[in-house]
Amino acid sequence: MTKFSELPFHRNTVKRNLAVISLAFSLLFACSLPSVTQVPMTVPSQTASAVVSTNTPSPYETFTATYTPTLTFTPTSTSTPPITYTPTITPTPTFAFPKVTVNVANLACKFGPAKAYLWARDLHQGDTGFVWGRAPVGDWLYVKMDKLDIPCWVHPLYVNMEGDVKTVKVQSVWLPITNALYGPPQNVEAVRNGDQVTVTWDEVYMTEDDDRGYFLDVWVCQDGNFVWMPTGLPNQYQTSATFTDQPGCSQPSGGKIYTVEKHGYTDPVDIPWP
Repeated sequence: MTKFSELPFHRNTVKRNLAVISLAFSLLFACSLPSVTQVPMTVPSQTASAVVSTNTPSPYETFTATYTPTLTFTPTSTSTPPITYTPTITPTPTFAFPKVTVNVANLACKFGPAKAYLWARDLHQGDTGFVWGRAPVGDWLYVKMDKLDIPCWVHPLYVNMEGDVKTVKVQSVWLPITNALYGPPQNVEAVRNGDQVTVTWDEVYMTEDDDRGYFLDVWVCQDGNFVWMPTGLPNQYQTSATFTDQPGCSQPSGGKIYTVEKHGYTDPVDIPWP
């Protein structure tokens, strides 16, 4: 049996193997040690990943506002508005119209201040009212009676009055005009004979129930005075009227004529006074 030491390649081979092994370990050890020459001499550039914060915000973190007080301006003086003048209202005294009370059993209240005017309403003893005015001529009273819907005229002899009639105004005469059924007089003429003036006209037919004749509103001169002569004729058949008219007045004489039916007066016609 041949011994291991007797093999021809034993020694040299072992030496070579040991040398290889030794070199291998040296290289391995050398690679494992850090080398100074491996450290770069410049500061490495920072990348985007180097500035990203690694702090993860807490999901429960809330923002708390810091209260900054607001300054409120407080004026040092209060402006007082100027005083507004409020006028004092002085009550106007209520005018006291004279009171009237009818003192006769029956009384016709008229549309004008004379007997010649058409009847307006009936009054009876004890009826009361107020005086609203007085006649332009004469002393008739324009009254508004408590029970009537319209004012009308009465003579002062037939009422008792409380108060001064001179405190009320002079009232104009307003007639109810109606032309629905009948027309005004036609062919009105006037003829003078000395101091006498006669007025004539054509008859106006009216039913007996409606017939209230004619009304002449005339002014004449007598004894130097300008005199009002309201004249009523009772029916349609009386178609003339005569007046005394003398010279000596500054105003001219003249007048108007109406047809009268129970509802009122027609339009007036001027009398051609001579």
